[in-house]
Amino acid sequence: MPKGPNGQKRPGDVIGAAIMVAKIATGEIEEPTEIDDGKDPAAKALGKKGGAARVAKLTPEKRTEIAQKAAKTRWKASPVLSEEE
Repeated sequence: MPKGPNGQKRPGDVIGAAIMVAKIATGEIEEPTEIDDGKDPAAKALGKKGGAARVAKLTPEKRTEIAQKAAKTRWKASPVLSEEE
């Protein structure tokens, strides 16, 4: 059975998908809402804490500098920006 973008099981054909949508809409079955991204929940929580601590520590100017550097790096590979330079 094919998997959706978050790993959920979905019907492989159009008719099967339509039947599943109809059953979900009528309440005959519930849509699976469990999303498992394969990451440890404790590690995700610690990552959020670390990100918040970093934001609190940085000055607004330093955050702007980091964001501009990231945007420049992201757009560096873009063909739109490369042709203009």
